[in-house]
Amino acid sequence: MRTRSVMALDPLGFHRVVYHEWGSADNDRVLVCMHGLARNSRDFDELALALSRDYRVICPDMPGRGESDWLPQGVNYDIPRYMSDMATLLARLDVDQVDWVGTSMGGIIGICLAALPNSPIRSMVLNDIGCFIGKESLQRIAQYVGEHHFSSLAELEQYMRKTYTAYRNLSDSQWQHLVRYGHREISEGDYGMHYDPRLAEGTQEAQHQDIELEPVWRLVNCPQMLIWGDQSDVLTAETVEKMQSIRPDLDLYRIPGIAHAPSLMETEQIVAIQQWLRNNRAHKQDDVS
Repeated sequence: MRTRSVMALDPLGFHRVVYHEWGSADNDRVLVCMHGLARNSRDFDELALALSRDYRVICPDMPGRGESDWLPQGVNYDIPRYMSDMATLLARLDVDQVDWVGTSMGGIIGICLAALPNSPIRSMVLNDIGCFIGKESLQRIAQYVGEHHFSSLAELEQYMRKTYTAYRNLSDSQWQHLVRYGHREISEGDYGMHYDPRLAEGTQEAQHQDIELEPVWRLVNCPQMLIWGDQSDVLTAETVEKMQSIRPDLDLYRIPGIAHAPSLMETEQIVAIQQWLRNNRAHKQDDVS
């Protein structure tokens, strides 16, 4: 793994976006893995390692998360900002096309980019996110995004285990990995989550109305795999059915009994993504030939 950064522009100056890179730097097959709202790039370490056999894998920290800079007061954390930052990153990578894996918020960013004319996104894996998000799920998310204080990392781990119920099948070592890269030391004996508490502002503002992405999603023409934890309140059965009716070619990977959002750290999930990407690329090569 190699760690690099790029300077992205915001209305008040520049901020640093850190990204981790796996696989050969000379590989022209590039895959971007984008994390969820309150998560960070290191969630993808195991997936990136597996996919680096086929790809140059890029795992960025969105601003306000992980190792990237926090945005200054007066600059919002929002999808247009993230899209702009990703355009800057793709320019740094000097690539014309990428494949995309996006968990929750990372999937929304991917949808919005893929819907644009001349989009560089060639194919997309959406992890438990779709064309509609109900305000009830946004209200739940708003309850846990914000400032938290823990007196020890063990206490923080217990909080994460309680909050991220979709991760319940992870091993102790995997939980320790999430804690290692998912915390920051506020002061001696005081730990917090590794994100800017100001992320809560946008979530609190958005929680009062549904998010309707269908008009945007209809503009996405690239092949897509939809990962669905079938107990998810963010991606409901009704939304999955609607997406399938609009796009019969949508490949659905259903994970029974899992809520929002699957970790993509379990072997079965990693293999499913790896196989879909390989099959999709093979089909594209057959079409060209």
